[in-house]
Amino acid sequence: MRSRRTTIRRRRLGLRARLTLTYALGAALLSALLAITTYGLTRQNLLQQREDSAVSRAFANAVTVQKNLTGNSTSSMDDLLSSLPTPDGAEPIIESNGSWFAKTVAFGQDALPMSLRRTVAAGNPARMRFTRMGQTYFAVGVPLPRVHAAYFEGVSLTEVGHTLDTLAIILLGAGLLTTAAGGFLGWWAARRALAPLLDVGAAAEAIAGGRLDTRLVVGEDPDLDVLAVPFNHMAQALEDRVERDARFASEVSHELRSPLMTLAASVEVLENTRAELPERAQVALDLLSADVDRFQQLVEDLLEISRFDAGAIQLHLEDVLVAEMVLQAVQVLGGGGIPVRYGDDVGSVIVRVDKRRFGRVLANLLDNAEKYAGGATDVSIELVGEVVQIAIEDRGSGVPEGDREVIFDRFSRGSESGNRASDSGVGLGLALVDEHVRLHGGQVWVEDRKDGQPGARFVVELPVVPLPSADDAEALREVVTETPDSTILPEESIVP
Repeated sequence: MRSRRTTIRRRRLGLRARLTLTYALGAALLSALLAITTYGLTRQNLLQQREDSAVSRAFANAVTVQKNLTGNSTSSMDDLLSSLPTPDGAEPIIESNGSWFAKTVAFGQDALPMSLRRTVAAGNPARMRFTRMGQTYFAVGVPLPRVHAAYFEGVSLTEVGHTLDTLAIILLGAGLLTTAAGGFLGWWAARRALAPLLDVGAAAEAIAGGRLDTRLVVGEDPDLDVLAVPFNHMAQALEDRVERDARFASEVSHELRSPLMTLAASVEVLENTRAELPERAQVALDLLSADVDRFQQLVEDLLEISRFDAGAIQLHLEDVLVAEMVLQAVQVLGGGGIPVRYGDDVGSVIVRVDKRRFGRVLANLLDNAEKYAGGATDVSIELVGEVVQIAIEDRGSGVPEGDREVIFDRFSRGSESGNRASDSGVGLGLALVDEHVRLHGGQVWVEDRKDGQPGARFVVELPVVPLPSADDAEALREVVTETPDSTILPEESIVP
């Protein structure tokens, strides 16, 4: 029987998503650590090399300046600054006897930090990294006390900054690629790791669908055998239990048929002499006759259910026109007066069914409406995509939300069954409907009427067979006994 428990669960990612996310985050953290380390070491090395080179060149140029200032050279300061070997981005400056001489106007005395100039003026060589006009510079100052002068050289670190920016972009792209690769690796690993669980899920679904002989493969992986072996033992125990219960129900039903036949024959004899019986005896005979009929129905339904459980049901499938099949079934079973409605698009729809068993489905639904809801009021057929829906509406009080799944369980009559009719039935009719429909690859459910009126709407959904040629469709019509012309209308058909 279906459980009506309400379980509240927190929404969380699936196992495969969590494994993929874990791999991706791990790859991202490793990539970030590697990128930060690489960037820091590269930045330190580049700046150190550039500064060491600038210091060496500044001292070499300072020696050249001192020689030119102490000798008999007649070259001007401009010529001296131009003759110094300086790379692109280097700015030489000479201070001599309080006068300042620069190679370019843009980088002169004012460009040098005051602290650097004071340190060099005190007779100490110095170097300093500073920012000017949004650019980073490195400056070296060398005092030349013998000639009462000093030599300064500033070097722009913009090129190093561009190199580091490019490196940062490359490391960021590499980190993103590594993270994506880690996520893909996690997805692949999760898929490989969870593949056996998918097999377990498929096997469990097959067992739930009635294929009780389904088993998992044992021996391919020792680590998975700890799951496969107990699962197979559980499945075997379940199969044995179901078969034992089905065999018991079948044997009991068979044993009951003989005394039931004798009892039914005895009741029939009493019915033939009913007029000779006293009034109280006639009432007792009516009760006995009703209970015998109900008992016979119960035994027949139990036999049918036991065949389902034992897997002994064999369908004799035929391709039939659903509209004509339902029309004939309702005409025979419904006793007339129940409208069967369908549109033009349903007239040529074909389903593959066992006509005898599907007729039992319609008979049980119509009988259910007659017993518990005052009879069926309408039968409709609709084409919805690749399936066809056959709906039977009644005029009862409807089925409560909590009972809409339970009523298809065995021996279940719903929580309000006592209010619907004096005859509560045996509780197997809708269970047989559910079993028959599932065997045909469809499903059945109950809902409220679409027109808002009180009552229930039982819907049987079946897959549609692709349309055949015109000749085949005409041949299919011969499978179903022809319906009188007066019962088939263009838009709507009503059984008289």
